[in-house]
Amino acid sequence: MRTIRIPPGLADAVNEDDYPARFEWLAALPAVVNEIASDWGLELGDPYLPGGQCAWVAPARTSADDELVLKVGWRHREAEHEADALRFWDGNGAVRCLAARSREDTTAVLLERCAPGHQLSSVPEPQQDEIIAGLLRRLWARAPQDGHPFAPLEEMCGQWADSFELDFASDSRGLDPGLAREGIAMLRQLPGGADSRALLCTDLHAGNVLAAQREPWLVIDPKPFIGDPAYDVVQHMLNCDQRLADDPAALSRRMAGLLDLDPERVCLWLFARCAQESLHDVTMREPARRLAP
Repeated sequence: MRTIRIPPGLADAVNEDDYPARFEWLAALPAVVNEIASDWGLELGDPYLPGGQCAWVAPARTSADDELVLKVGWRHREAEHEADALRFWDGNGAVRCLAARSREDTTAVLLERCAPGHQLSSVPEPQQDEIIAGLLRRLWARAPQDGHPFAPLEEMCGQWADSFELDFASDSRGLDPGLAREGIAMLRQLPGGADSRALLCTDLHAGNVLAAQREPWLVIDPKPFIGDPAYDVVQHMLNCDQRLADDPAALSRRMAGLLDLDPERVCLWLFARCAQESLHDVTMREPARRLAP
């Protein structure tokens, strides 16, 4: 039995949630990791630091000396079908999934390891834009057939809108009520108005793209939903702090142009997400105001 160390990022996230079931999951995590490693015949390294908010992730080696990554996570709705999406893409722009397992409160995936593994955030943002756009084109290239397990984007956005309304009603934190109403209206309306639908990554940003040997860059950590491709560029833009603050409309137009997307829809999606984030992040209020329709 290997001693399983809990990364500080994961421990802090569980403490911040202050959710009893998450504390129980974290307490049981070392035993679960050892059980899965034993079942899959893995030799584990120390977890990557500082660690994610929902998963324990570490390098792993098989008896055949294959260098992989083991990810054991808290089971939650947004990442429910990570393994299904990675298997659907089958290495085309994203890491490959070699094995997966789910239990009541835990998901585990055995993944291709990216080497050297540094994040796309290590390159200038204009170059990031082009690489993100190229990866998204590949991920959207093939649509899942009927009977797929992926939920519609409407479901996630509806849940976000419901949560925002409850939080805003209890404490508006000084957010302009008109901006809040318009942002939540967009979250509810936009998903159903798309001309096309694709399997989305939904959390694609430079921190979730790693340098690899099989290809220059590969996507990790998708949170897959089916929906409007114009949504899928938004998380990258939200992570471009300075450009988002300086000229959010120009950033939106650039990403729309790189992907041949409707610039108005991309702008509305960016507005909706900025408005949503504005309740807890005051730096998002000015971009939301400038993008407001």
